[in-house]
Amino acid sequence: MNLPNKLTILRVIMVPFFVFFMLWDGLGVNGKYVAAALFILASLTDCLDGHIARKYHLITDFGKFMDPIADKLLVCSALICLVEQGMLASWIVIIIIGREFIISGFRLVASDKGIVIAASYWGKFKTVFQMIMVILLILDLGGVFDILAQAAVWISLILTVISLIDYLIKNRKVLEGEM
Repeated sequence: MNLPNKLTILRVIMVPFFVFFMLWDGLGVNGKYVAAALFILASLTDCLDGHIARKYHLITDFGKFMDPIADKLLVCSALICLVEQGMLASWIVIIIIGREFIISGFRLVASDKGIVIAASYWGKFKTVFQMIMVILLILDLGGVFDILAQAAVWISLILTVISLIDYLIKNRKVLEGEM
């Protein structure tokens, strides 16, 4: 197993620890800092595994399959924890997670036809802003950071919708059965 795939597995392993520290009140605010640190570290492994895989030609079918799952698991877990703690509206999380289900289903249909749908720049921007949003909301630093967190929420939501529309338009022939 190559390094990018090991980093992807590490990200998946980090998710339950992140959730534990996010939801456990035993450490008080320090638990949130541990959760934020785990989320940041996991997010960095996402950037690092993709970079290493592309640079050293270590792209594998396992990586193509597991990397997006690891990302979705990390971000969706964080969003659900934020709803649980009253830090994020559930309707926003429903839209974000709904988009992930739609794109995953879309990719399955394409895969059955032998087509691989790569991540678009819109999708990558969406992921970056979602990760920034999660970090800002977890840290809850107050002041100007509250404004930045709310801006990140709205930018994430807008990019979620734009990236969904972009995927559907660019790959509509997959659903129409023309490919």
